[in-house]
Amino acid sequence: MGARPVRRLIAAIVSISVLLTASAYAGGGYSNPVTAGYSADFPDPAVIKGRDGWWYAYSTGGPYAKDGHDGDAYKIARSRDLTHWEKVGSVFDAGNRPTWADPASGFWAPDIRYVDGRYVLYFTVHNTTTTPDNWDYAIGAATAPTPSGPWTDSGAPVVAPRPAASGGFEWTIDPAEFTDTDGTRYLYWGSYNGGIHVVRLTADGLRTVGAVTNVARDRFEGPYVVKHDGYYYLFGSSSNCCAGPTTGYAVFAGRSRSPLGPFVDKLGNSLTASRTGGTPVVASNGNRWVGTGHSSIVTDLSGQDWFAYHAVDRTDPYVTNSNGWLLRPMLLDRLDWIDGWPTVNAGAGPTESSRSAPVTTSSPATVSDTRLEADVQSARSSAQGVSARDGRVRAVVDHGYLRLSTDRGTRSVRLPLDVAGTVSLELRGDRATAEFSEDRLGDPLATLTLPVHARGHRAAPVGAATNFSVAPLYTPATRLAPTPRIGRVDPAYSDDFTHGLGSGWTWRNTSPDAIVSSGALRWPTETNDLTDNATAAKAALLLRDQPKGNFVVETKLHLDVGTDTVRNYQQAGLLVYVDDENWMRLDHVAGGTGRFVEFGKRMRFQPVGAPSNVTFGGAMIGAPAATTWLRLAHDVVPATGEHRYRAASSTDGKHWVWGAAWTLPADTTPRIGLVSQGSSAPTEAQYGKAIAQFDYFHVTR
Repeated sequence: MGARPVRRLIAAIVSISVLLTASAYAGGGYSNPVTAGYSADFPDPAVIKGRDGWWYAYSTGGPYAKDGHDGDAYKIARSRDLTHWEKVGSVFDAGNRPTWADPASGFWAPDIRYVDGRYVLYFTVHNTTTTPDNWDYAIGAATAPTPSGPWTDSGAPVVAPRPAASGGFEWTIDPAEFTDTDGTRYLYWGSYNGGIHVVRLTADGLRTVGAVTNVARDRFEGPYVVKHDGYYYLFGSSSNCCAGPTTGYAVFAGRSRSPLGPFVDKLGNSLTASRTGGTPVVASNGNRWVGTGHSSIVTDLSGQDWFAYHAVDRTDPYVTNSNGWLLRPMLLDRLDWIDGWPTVNAGAGPTESSRSAPVTTSSPATVSDTRLEADVQSARSSAQGVSARDGRVRAVVDHGYLRLSTDRGTRSVRLPLDVAGTVSLELRGDRATAEFSEDRLGDPLATLTLPVHARGHRAAPVGAATNFSVAPLYTPATRLAPTPRIGRVDPAYSDDFTHGLGSGWTWRNTSPDAIVSSGALRWPTETNDLTDNATAAKAALLLRDQPKGNFVVETKLHLDVGTDTVRNYQQAGLLVYVDDENWMRLDHVAGGTGRFVEFGKRMRFQPVGAPSNVTFGGAMIGAPAATTWLRLAHDVVPATGEHRYRAASSTDGKHWVWGAAWTLPADTTPRIGLVSQGSSAPTEAQYGKAIAQFDYFHVTR
């Protein structure tokens, strides 16, 4: 992409952003990134509501300023409203730095919790002094009496460096704590070298106990776990984190009836399988944000969940005048639960601005559906909590029990831990729900429900409870955002391969091995590959013109790459092509021992004040099978005129997983087609070429 198209794109996005921002703030909304004005970079965010009434956020270290001239090794920020943040400082300095961390090591990917009356910050160290090697990743923990510190390291790694089977060390990074309803504490961690693991923790959360369990394969990192409606949900980020404007990072989820797994996605695919599952939670949607990942979840005072995550501005991804120093600010978007699965903005994805902001201040209870909460000092104390409807509904902790009382009865449950925490009460229609949690982070220690018929608006704290709030209860989203419409097959742009190649096709380098017979195109995977600068120009591409306006291109692909074996990187699928430096590819790919559907993009990018460069990144879609259906939906972005393509995959042609979207500049003329490549001499020596069979190529409008 040349400098002039980039400037037009930036101008268009900025213009619409300004208009949306003005409208949003007029209605009480906010704009992303929420860390704008405080820090240009805030990756891997973890958020918590402090017992002092502030919201706190923690991130991997990096610069504050866009030009990169200042920064901290590990950032702490605070906010009154979750959308405007201010600097608190750093976690570690020379006086409290962990002694087992190498002096040159940075600190990554924090996780913040309130455990047994104190704040615990789990952190990643990439170089330790516990082994003589570099990149011996480990996880530590520091404690503090307040969310801002002072922080005291526990004295040793919570999870020590773990040798990898292939040499070196597993990527023991990205910790996330979770406390179950029986009081058992767990720590999740992991990344692309080793996968995601979980282990039990001691009651203080500072040491591990027992065996380690693998819960997701090495396609994921950045785990985060919550319990919702009886299921444990494991969130994980996937694909490349840091490829500038082609960063394909996105968040997926699986769920289980046990915190130890097995976790499966909405279609029943396992997160540990070679053909890896994962239900999309958030991915790029064609606006300025790409690389949407490494998330945490926070609940506002109305009960609405919000997704805190970082992203990359594809129009200006780098520190000023650099060509690769990536900036990843924090975004905040609504997290909805629809049909039992989490999704950002009902599936619409990341926003540049929103008309509705989190509810972070208490307001009079003037509606019947309300939510109340208050902090209590101990689960063993005498009745502390909240009351509503003129005192006829109460949720309290009382001598080790959570008790819920309404005009229809009383229920109680013994709490597994004697800890400080938060009591909440939700009144929706004729049902009351009480909950007790240590830190409001999706891992309640107890939940109770009862019917309620009493009416009234007076609400109040009970006993010595503090930080009392009452707010109208949120209205849950119940419908997913619409997916692209599938029209009728347009024969002018389609081919069923019934009599050889139909009209309209053009080979860019004819493949001598591709044949059409028995109603299918069979094309062995080639060793030439569009991502390889040495062979890209030799790669065979089967191309045709694309229609104007909105359309969907679909193919049915059989690819015999099996499972669990290393067949790098045999792949086949759909192609959108401008030239060898600007294209998209939706493929079934064999990578390592995994098999996945990847929507990759390569582009030439012109950073401001730096030389242009070519970048490649990929976004994962759904799990593949021996036969996989692939779709790309095209439309034109109204504000910029860009070509937008959104990817989907299916293993039965009926149930589709829609994922990320990429764009191409408005002044380009993309062509669409098929590709079969990515093989290598070592792979072919052991397994031979993979045969890609395309049953049809359909364009629907």
